Amino acid sequence: MKEKITPAKRSQSLVELLRRSDIFRDYARAFRDTTGLPLGLRALDSLHLAMGDNRDQNPFCVLLGQSNHSCAACLSLRKRVEEQAGVKPKTMRCFAGLCETAVPVRVGEHTIAYLQTGQVLLHQPINGDFNKTASSLLKWGTEVDLRRLEDAYFQTRVLNRKQYESIVRLLEIFAQHLATLSNQLIVKDQLGESPMIQRAKSFIEEHQAEDLRLSEVAKAVNTSAYYFCKMFKQATGLTFTDFLARVRVEKVKNLLLNPHVRVSEAAFQVGFQSLSQFNRVFRSITGESPSSYRERVLASTVAHSGH
Repeated sequence: MKEKITPAKRSQSLVELLRRSDIFRDYARAFRDTTGLPLGLRALDSLHLAMGDNRDQNPFCVLLGQSNHSCAACLSLRKRVEEQAGVKPKTMRCFAGLCETAVPVRVGEHTIAYLQTGQVLLHQPINGDFNKTASSLLKWGTEVDLRRLEDAYFQTRVLNRKQYESIVRLLEIFAQHLATLSNQLIVKDQLGESPMIQRAKSFIEEHQAEDLRLSEVAKAVNTSAYYFCKMFKQATGLTFTDFLARVRVEKVKNLLLNPHVRVSEAAFQVGFQSLSQFNRVFRSITGESPSSYRERVLASTVAHSGH
């Protein structure tokens, strides 16, 4: 029997798709080359260590990670940072004084992942700071080469607060791009799906502008409405209605790029039956109103064009 896909597993699968996407890889490479800081992407409630295998990790943090006590302290901090991030980025300091930041990636009204960076100091390191850290490690019974650890500590990247806040702001903007990409991946993803589900998705794409019913899609893929409904939810983690709404939202985004097309025209053109329904669905999926989305994207386009 095929394993049921829970919302949590679906979210983790989506984040894995984002992590493997070209846009994330390109951005992560540019981010690391520009800032010299590590960058990770971790799904909500995942055990995956976002920066665990990152070659740009601070050597000091790598050494701490080799001890159970200090590693547990780092993981505990990372969890607290995420819990307090909410809808905005959150930065906290570890027991050694290094900053750790989580930037939420939100799809509609839900956080699906966190962009994570940090492992930097916002002040020049001094002997007193390291001595306090070493004292804590010795109190925990941590076995670590203090000489190597001290050398690594004083080589930690130091940024002023304004520089670091600018880096976090860049990650906020990137998180918005990932949120947009995530809905496209939900609509397009066919990884591991049965031919029936793939055909159903194609049929929905072709007929999304119509007053499409679940029974019509089920008939198109030669199965009963009940069986199709059950299998579609199991395969995608979405109901037919949710998936159709996401397809329509992706279509309408392109229409909204034309400033001469009214929002209402775009909504009805892609198949929404009322403007209030469209506004509600668009906001729940994207986290903003259609008008706000249009203003933001058009402003960004103008800025990039240099006009």
